[in-house]
This record gives sequence, structure tokens and C-alpha cells, in this order.
Amino acid sequence: MRILDRYVAKNFLIGYFIAFCVLTGLRIIIDLFVNLDEFTKHTDLETALVIKHIFTFYLLNTTLYFRDFAGMITVVAAAFSFGKMVRHNELVAVMASGVSLKRIIFPIVFLALLLTGVLVIDQELIIPPLADKLVRSHNDLPGQETYQVRFISDGKGSLINSLKFDVETSTLYDPTILLRRQIKPGIWEVTGRIDAGKAVYKKQTSRRFPFPGLKEPAVWYFYTRSPETGEWLSHGLMFEKGSRRGLQPVEFYISDITARDIPIRCESEHKTLLSLQQLRALEAQKILITDTAQLSSQKHFHITDPLINLVMLMISLPILVCRDPKSVKSAVMISFALTGACFIFTFVCKILATEVIFDRVMPELWAWLPVFIFLPIAFIELDSMKT
Repeated sequence: MRILDRYVAKNFLIGYFIAFCVLTGLRIIIDLFVNLDEFTKHTDLETALVIKHIFTFYLLNTTLYFRDFAGMITVVAAAFSFGKMVRHNELVAVMASGVSLKRIIFPIVFLALLLTGVLVIDQELIIPPLADKLVRSHNDLPGQETYQVRFISDGKGSLINSLKFDVETSTLYDPTILLRRQIKPGIWEVTGRIDAGKAVYKKQTSRRFPFPGLKEPAVWYFYTRSPETGEWLSHGLMFEKGSRRGLQPVEFYISDITARDIPIRCESEHKTLLSLQQLRALEAQKILITDTAQLSSQKHFHITDPLINLVMLMISLPILVCRDPKSVKSAVMISFALTGACFIFTFVCKILATEVIFDRVMPELWAWLPVFIFLPIAFIELDSMKT
């Protein structure tokens, strides 16, 4: 049996590699064809630098493509593996030797579990550290991006706003920070405001600037331009609600929002790039109801997406394991149709997860609904599988 297991596993891994290259390659080619003019907007760059930028951009985004296509890749690999065995009548020989077809699919299920672990590692450990690079648009050069910061919330509940954030210098221009305190869950009161000409991020240690729960807090140093001399003065101006002292100079602001976090938080799709731990931390802040629904949706889909990928494979395997070479094409088409239905249904659930249905927002239900529907189908097909 070890020889048979190695043979099936080898065919599956070869098919997995081919499917990964084909699906990812098609995704890259289509995207490059549509956005080639965006890459070449910087006419002052040399051709070698443009090619390097394109290569780096798609190399980093391959982590996202693998996350999105992992389930389809596994099904295509299984179809490749069993299609080859059926075409050469190998399954008939295996069954003639007394080996059950359920036993034949065991190596593929085992490898699928391992590859699901790779998907989880990609989703939780690889993508989040690269998030600030993955939110770049096609025409952004590494280190030269700028973003408009629109009232992003930090761990204290304060809102940070800025006309422009320069990634290369880690500088917020014309920043305004609204200081708030929470009166009760979901209700905040503005207690003050900090204005400055610019705020520069500098990484510090927690010994000098203690911040609960953070080993390396973010410290933003303020600078204000003097109206008389035009020189930069190392302070900002803070107004405290209820205080009679008027505007007071303030040198810095301590937060949990680092320079790396700002590009991520400025992009609408940033929540899909965060790890489960980061999503839980954001959800604990409870800033807005809509944001809470999106965070809860992403948190649950982080758990259900790997399960859905396995379910898609379990639905396809009983159909792909056929003995008649003439029925291979129909078996592959049926398995792809069921997999596509599961994929599309999951996509629709992700859209509806943050919508108000029957006067309620139910992200948990929509996240787990594909599992509840397609998992029983997979068990029924496996149980009715002819061995």
C-alpha cells in the first residue's frame, strides 16, 4: 500500500504544481494585460526598473492568489491525478487487487489537509506582515506611495486624520488627531484635538514610552511651522475640551498605529489582509457598527475558508473516482460544476455578510452557511461512493 500511496501522492502533487502555475499564471497575465499602462506611467524610469517593479508586485501578490485559488487548485489537481489513472485503467487494476476506492483517495485527503495548513500559514503569518506592500496600486513605486488618511481609529479610540501620508519619510502632513473617551459601548465623546504642520513617526521602546499591550509603541513627533520665520518648531498645538488654558504645545503622541499600519488601514480591503489576531484586536475597539460587522465577517471567514476548500475537494473526489475512461470528461465537468457552485455561493455569502437582512446583520450565519450546506452533501457522496 505504501507504493500505491506514494504513486497517488506523486500524481496529485504534480497536478497541484501544474494547477497552481496555470491558475496563478492566468491571473497574473490577465491583470498585467489590463494594467500594463499603469506600470509604465513613470516614463522617467529605466526599462530594467519597470520590469523589476512588475516582478516584485506579482511575486508579493502571489500570496493573495494562492489564498483565493487554493480550493480550486486542489480540485484541479485531484482531477488531474485521477483522470490520468482512469485513462490508463489503473483504478480497475487497483480494485481487482482488492483495494477499496475509499482507500485510494486517502493520500489525497491527507495531502489536502497539509496544504490547508500551508494556506492557514499564508493567511495568518505571511500575508499580514506584507499587508503594507500588498495594498500598493499598480502605478505606486515602492517607498514613494502617498495616502490620504481619513479618521482612522487607534487603540485609544482617537481618530487620526491627515491630508497626506508619505511612506518614504513616514510623515503625516497637516495632521489632526481627535482625542476621545468612551462613555459607553459604541458612544464616544471628543475630549480634545491636536493640530500640527506635520507628524513624523519614530520607532521607540516601551521603556521610554509605556503603552499597555505593546512592546514597541508608535510615537509621532509633531512639528509646526512658525508664522514669523517659516521654520519648523518641534511641537504641535493641543486643545482640551473644558480647559481654560487655550492651545497648549505638545511634542508627541503615543499610539498603536505605526507608519506601516497607515497604508493598510487607508485601503478599503485592508481587513482581508489582517490575521485573525489582528481582526480580534480591531473588533475589540468597537468603533462603528458597519466596521464591527465587516470585522466579524472577516474573522469568521478566516476560519471557514480553509474548511470550505476541504469541502469542495470532498464533494469532487467521489465523482472523480470513476472506473470507465469514457465517463472521465463528464465526471470532471460535474465535479467542476459542484466546486464552482460552492465557490460562487461562498462569494455571495461574503457580500451578504455585511448587509442588513430581515432588519439584522448576521455575519456569523453567512460565514458558516456554505459549510452547513455543502458539508452534508460531501458526506452523502462519500457514503454513497461505489467501492
